[in-house]
Amino acid sequence: MPIAIALSATAFAADYTVPAQLSPPESALQKKTREAAHKAAQDAERAARKAADAAKDAAEKGRVNAGKVSQAMAEGIRRAARKAAQAATRVEEKTATASAKALDESKDAARAAEEEGSKAAFATKEALARAEESVARSAQASKEEAEKAANATREALDKAEEATRAAAKAAADASARTLEAMRRSVRSSGSDKT
Repeated sequence: MPIAIALSATAFAADYTVPAQLSPPESALQKKTREAAHKAAQDAERAARKAADAAKDAAEKGRVNAGKVSQAMAEGIRRAARKAAQAATRVEEKTATASAKALDESKDAARAAEEEGSKAAFATKEALARAEESVARSAQASKEEAEKAANATREALDKAEEATRAAAKAAADASARTLEAMRRSVRSSGSDKT
C-alpha cells in the first residue's frame, strides 16, 4: 500500500495543474499571442476606418466637381484618390497581419476582413488609375472626352468608397470577435483557477 501512495504522490507532483483546476494556467506565450491578435485586429480596424474616410473624401470631391472639367480639379481628385489607394493598401497589409495572428475562434472573421481589404485596395487602385487618366484627358482631350473620364473616375471612386466601407465593417467585426474570443479565453482560464 505505501508504494501506491508514493506513486500517486509522484504522479500528482509531476502534474503542474492545481487540484480543482480543469486546465493548466495560461502561459505567458498564450497571453502574448492573444494580445498580439487583439492589437493586430485593432490596427486593421483603425486603418480600415481611415481608408474609408479617405475614399469617402475622394468620392465627395468627385461628386462636388461633377460637370466641371479642369486640370486643377482633376488633379485634386487624383491626389485624393492616391491617398485613398495608399490607405487601402495599408488596410490590406494590416488585415493580412491580423488574419495571420488571429485566434482560432476569430479566424473566419479575420479572413473575411482580409478579403474585403484586398477588394478595397483593388477598387481604390482602379479609382486612382481612372483619376490619372482623367488628369491626362483634361489636359489633352476635348471637353466631352474629359467629362467621360471624369464620370468614369466618379464611378470608380464610388465603388472604392463602397469597398473600403465594407472592409472597415469586416475589420470592425473581426476586431470585436477577437476581443470576445480573448474575453472567453480569460474567463475560462480564470474560472479554472477557482
